[in-house]
Amino acid sequence: MHVRTLAGHLAAAALMSLPLLSGEAAAVDPPGDTANTPAAARVLTYDAGGSAEFRSAVDRGAAIWNESVEGAQLRPVRAGQRADIRVVADDGWPRALPTSLGRGTVWIGRQAVNEGYDTVRISSHELGHILGLPDRKPGPCSSLMSGSSAGVPCTNPYPNAAEKAEVENNFAGAAGSPSPVAGAARALIVD
Repeated sequence: MHVRTLAGHLAAAALMSLPLLSGEAAAVDPPGDTANTPAAARVLTYDAGGSAEFRSAVDRGAAIWNESVEGAQLRPVRAGQRADIRVVADDGWPRALPTSLGRGTVWIGRQAVNEGYDTVRISSHELGHILGLPDRKPGPCSSLMSGSSAGVPCTNPYPNAAEKAEVENNFAGAAGSPSPVAGAARALIVD
């Protein structure tokens, strides 16, 4: 009986080490790094190091997307890691340059902020472009992707149900490699 149990344990150990023996590496995330991350979510890293005074607005915009969808989760980049999304501040108008689904550059432009637009709405909107959403102008304040067409008084940073569903659809089964952004491959989106 002990031989059968020992053989069972050895077989289980051999099966568990098979990926290591075949040359496949298994990544292990540090504790807490993937807490609250759905198993099928594609984790996208962002670097807000160049976002200057808008750093907290960028972090809040990312958190809003994390609360809103399960297919993609935005996480700050770790030291030494290359980010999927780069966020920078400049004196122009807010804009995004998606390079593929979940990858690209976002500019948080001071021009819109100086005109009175909400920084968290701007951040959430621009990150929406990186997640594959187009502008929907003109539009109501209830539509995050209506952007500046909703007017300065609009401070809603949350995607509506249709926008959430579109992002979920964009990332359905997309836990692997990035895919081109539908209809916007390397097109600068100026809001």
